[in-house]
Amino acid sequence: MAKYLIKRLLRGLASIVVVVAIVMVLIYSLLDRQGIFAADTTYTKLNNNAKTMYMYRQWQKYGYLDFITYADFLNGLVKSGELTAEERDSMGIGRTASDDSPEVAALVERFTQEYESQGFKVVRLKAVVAKRKLATGGQQQLFATRDRPLIDRLIKHFTGIITVDNIHYVPEDRDIGERGLTFTTHDPVYGGEQFAPAIMGNGTKHKYLLYFDHQFPFIHQNLVNVNLGLSYSIDTGVDVLQIMNVTQGSYVLSPTVFPTGLKESSADDLHSATYMADTRQSSKVLEERFTDDYTGVVTLKGGKSKMGYSFSIGILATCLAYLLGVPLGIIMARHKDGLVDKIGTFYIVFIIAVPSLSYIFLFKAIGGSFCLPTTFDVNSSNALMYLLPIISLALPSIANLMKWLRRYMVDQMNSDYVKFARSGGLSENEIFFKHILKNAAIPIIHGIPGAVLFSMTGALITERVYVVPGVGDLLTRAINAHDNGVIVGVTMFYALLSVVSIILGDILMSMVDPRISFSNESR
Repeated sequence: MAKYLIKRLLRGLASIVVVVAIVMVLIYSLLDRQGIFAADTTYTKLNNNAKTMYMYRQWQKYGYLDFITYADFLNGLVKSGELTAEERDSMGIGRTASDDSPEVAALVERFTQEYESQGFKVVRLKAVVAKRKLATGGQQQLFATRDRPLIDRLIKHFTGIITVDNIHYVPEDRDIGERGLTFTTHDPVYGGEQFAPAIMGNGTKHKYLLYFDHQFPFIHQNLVNVNLGLSYSIDTGVDVLQIMNVTQGSYVLSPTVFPTGLKESSADDLHSATYMADTRQSSKVLEERFTDDYTGVVTLKGGKSKMGYSFSIGILATCLAYLLGVPLGIIMARHKDGLVDKIGTFYIVFIIAVPSLSYIFLFKAIGGSFCLPTTFDVNSSNALMYLLPIISLALPSIANLMKWLRRYMVDQMNSDYVKFARSGGLSENEIFFKHILKNAAIPIIHGIPGAVLFSMTGALITERVYVVPGVGDLLTRAINAHDNGVIVGVTMFYALLSVVSIILGDILMSMVDPRISFSNESR
């Protein structure tokens, strides 16, 4: 069994890489990258060379290409000691190449050779002049650009999935005091007045690497982090996994003791503090609260996270589907060609034939006529707002379970072992429930782990119609906003759940059906 699971896992990981690669090709190669500017008001206000530079910077931000300006090149020479800051300021390019001084021309030639040797395309934009004056946004520009190869994207994405925080995260040139880890038995977050062990870091990304609190599972860590990819526009600079797990709704205020000793009612979660360079010095509020630049905190809110809403609706819909779909499928098979079977068949055909968007809006209209909530409110405690999304999500699953369980059971009824069982004197009920149902349920059982795990992924159409702030809604928003980092991250999350659900389904089948032996397959 172990050999089979290892092979299955390796094939699953390979399939994840292929899926992510295909999505990257679709996003970065086949879709028009100009689409990211469709609703960008800054882009429409710019003119001439300034507009071109903004365009390339945004393409770099969204992961399409690498972009290096001549100014970046000069700054690098200053950092390496080849130029002084004063010399750098006098090395700007002229309006045209012929206007460059010999020193500038030499640097431009060096810039060109260095980056063209790395596969970059060097572009020089002449100054745009109107009536002998520099036009708006017409400043001359020199830069190098290169589309990121697919293999580089994949390597960078997968090598950065798991990171371990360390004391060298903060750049060495930052004056942060002594780097290292500190263990305390009395967490300062609680004012140092109660026993609460914690490990804190200096020079790390997170201030708290390990800590205890009163929320399940009571012990938490920020030492090892899973990174699915950064958002470019929806929640700029935030990892996809964090976007899916951060709480939503109204702020939850509680008495908070900040590192400076300041006590006030706040929603800041000090255990989530991350390093943000030079933020404390630039904000009087942060200076009053924090003693260092570990000022990036998550705020606590009263609602669930995106994954929390998706899972709550999804798991209840899954339970409802199995509670109704399985018994109805059994009844349809037990009374084949009867009235119940015909009504069930009509329902199955209706669900398959009618587009899901149509019957979701239909049930939304029906529910609204009975004064049921038809939109989601993260600040509401009304449990009825879950009802319509759950029903809409369960409808196709109920039909699917009815269809396949009926089919499997009807197929089993015509098997030879059923005829032998009858000739052996077993009653119809014994044959039906002890043999036919048990064998027919095996393929259905295989899908249970997938149904449970995919409750976390949300439902794109259902969440969009009922305005559910879940994972499915996140993906549609990312597609509309061309947030490529979120699209790739959510896709990988889906692919990983698919692999895990298939493996768990195989294990569950082997537990139910003794005829299935992984050890025999591995030979």
